[in-house]
Amino acid sequence: MSILLLGANGQVGWQLQRALAPLGLLRICDRRSADLENPQALREMLARERPSIIVNAAAYTAVDKAETDADRARTINTESVAVLADAACQLDAWLVHYSTDYVFNGAKKTAYDEDDPTEPLNVYGQTKLDGEQAIRASGCRHLILRTSWVYAARGSNFAKTMLRLAAERDELKVVADQIGAPTSAELIADCTALMLHRLVSDPALAARASGTYHLVASGQTSWHGYAQLVVAEATRLGWPLRTRVERVQPISAALYPMPAARPANSCLNNQKVQQTFGLHLPDWAFHVKRLLTELTP
Repeated sequence: MSILLLGANGQVGWQLQRALAPLGLLRICDRRSADLENPQALREMLARERPSIIVNAAAYTAVDKAETDADRARTINTESVAVLADAACQLDAWLVHYSTDYVFNGAKKTAYDEDDPTEPLNVYGQTKLDGEQAIRASGCRHLILRTSWVYAARGSNFAKTMLRLAAERDELKVVADQIGAPTSAELIADCTALMLHRLVSDPALAARASGTYHLVASGQTSWHGYAQLVVAEATRLGWPLRTRVERVQPISAALYPMPAARPANSCLNNQKVQQTFGLHLPDWAFHVKRLLTELTP
């Protein structure tokens, strides 16, 4: 089994390098060796490599910048994804592609199911949705894995920002009216590897499993609740923070305007992926606590 990993140096891609390596011959591609801004060069590279599995962890993820950089976001998130899907179809390969909670408008009162109507609020979400649709239209065997609020020890993330600010300030003000499930890149990568292993080893599963899945941690919280956990756990681990957990104040998203609108409800129902692949997705707090332990000096 040959696996081609795109976006290998991103948060999810970095963890996928570790998780996918035991499954087969892994070809690792960063932006220099597989540039999603050049769809034609990407097509030629896929024709040379002829992988049996394509895992696409590359994406344009600058949500606010996409509002004024729509062409570039569309090239990476839609046009090049269509190239991957066409190549997967021609090669009879599996395509694993990561999408986002931002394909929804956030107006639903409960967690979103995979087949709920989509209505992106911003350019980024629209380009990701268009990429999903290109995959489905190609007819290739695929796993579209929607996730949310992704973080990792590598690179910048919300938890690191809260730790830095809590060390500098006596009080934090954090948005409390947007909810979702913080999901670690480690969890995403491990689940992806397990899913692929089961597809390869179970032909009956492979025959029926192609489709869209919500791959997120269980449970839900707000950005405010997330920040409270970060401060409380870091305090327990001995971080020298000025902010106490009771001084993490809730505010409305309206008081913190951003160029791109965000869904108020980013909760995704993860029961389908758990039942189809026999996974257990732990509560969101589990991996956040692991992250803080890993970051503790």
